[in-house]
Amino acid sequence: MNKVTQHERNRRPVGTAEESAFLDLLRTCDVLSRRLAAILKPVGLSLTQYNVLRILRGAGEALSCGEIAGRMITRDPDVTRLFDRMERRGLIARTRAPKDRRMVLASITSAGLKVLAGLDAPVRQAHLRQLGHLGPRRLRELAVLLRVVRSEET
Repeated sequence: MNKVTQHERNRRPVGTAEESAFLDLLRTCDVLSRRLAAILKPVGLSLTQYNVLRILRGAGEALSCGEIAGRMITRDPDVTRLFDRMERRGLIARTRAPKDRRMVLASITSAGLKVLAGLDAPVRQAHLRQLGHLGPRRLRELAVLLRVVRSEET
């Protein structure tokens, strides 16, 4: 049986199908994000900081601040301050690009890699609990639909 909150059972339909789908996406994102935030809180990371560390680990090399900002899931208006906090904690290191001293490059440190390694299993388990019940076929369908929605916005 599907879990439906009392609020969802009692609410009247909202405007258009597009508006209803939009609100359902926002609610779902909030539910999924709160679970991840709860996993990150004990290690003192925000969702945005976690995203930056994953981007840098996945890149396998130093990236410019602009490149990182462009890959982020949610935009942060003050990437410099975000990087300042992460650098103070020893999670990232920033250097000047050798060929263009105006460009600042960020890379993940061994401490940042260690923090991520400790989060990999709990995050994987959270994703499994949150979305595993959909099964591989429906997860692929959902991913395709979400990519289609995003492609219309870019």
